[in-house]
Amino acid sequence: MPDTTPTSDQAAEPDSKEETPVLIAPRKRPGMLTRLRNYFLTGVIVTAPIALTLYLTWQFIHWVDRQAIPLLPAKYNPENYLPFSLPGLGLVIMLVILTFVGFLTANIFGRTLLKTGERLVNRMPVVRSIYGALKQVLETVLSQSSNSFRQAVLVEYPRRGIWTMAFVTGDTEGEVASRLEDDMVNIYVPTTPNPTSGFLLMVPRRDLIFLDLPVEDAAKYVISIGVISPEEEIKVKEESMMSRLPGHNGRKIKAEAKAKAEAEAKAEDVDEALRQSAE
Repeated sequence: MPDTTPTSDQAAEPDSKEETPVLIAPRKRPGMLTRLRNYFLTGVIVTAPIALTLYLTWQFIHWVDRQAIPLLPAKYNPENYLPFSLPGLGLVIMLVILTFVGFLTANIFGRTLLKTGERLVNRMPVVRSIYGALKQVLETVLSQSSNSFRQAVLVEYPRRGIWTMAFVTGDTEGEVASRLEDDMVNIYVPTTPNPTSGFLLMVPRRDLIFLDLPVEDAAKYVISIGVISPEEEIKVKEESMMSRLPGHNGRKIKAEAKAKAEAEAKAEDVDEALRQSAE
């Protein structure tokens, strides 16, 4: 009878099949120059926005001072009595003047003067067109009840399948709306990174995807060329978002019909197999 006693080599074979521990080398610490470069870039990222904001604010204050301080009589200018200048004095003067003009316009006397001035402006051929357009734009944008630039949307532009971000400026009204059958909406499609130029489009409301995104975040997304992704403050389910896309319902119905047909075909195959086994 042959000897079936395992030898020492055979007994040690299962142990040799055990997993060999893998040693992970520690991560190499970056050199001094690499760390200094990272520190420098981090400092630039942190300080650059703050420095640019302060610089632009300071330039704006100086510009307003240069425009407004000459309007102040010399004997009322405190800089003539102080050994130093007062940054922001012109800004304060402009705020006081604008508030005073608004106060005058709010009463009967001021409204009468305003109507008289507007009648004079309306008699000037070129000036009346510029004044009327600017007045209507400012009243629309600054009105508390206006929805201009208070809603961000997605629209397929410049062709189907390519989406861009736009801002609602209002509903299409007047003769343009009367000549169009659909419920049209005026939207402004800005260019990037300069959003002050763009395109005015009149788009059917059903072709727009209205976003819960704040207008400020949408503007940041446009100005940054898509680098700064907008934060989703209000969670929206993926299905509800996809259901707004044109053609999504049709694709969903086709997918459900296909799945149902496949399930029926599998059920028939199972029944056929059961009948054959029974026979």
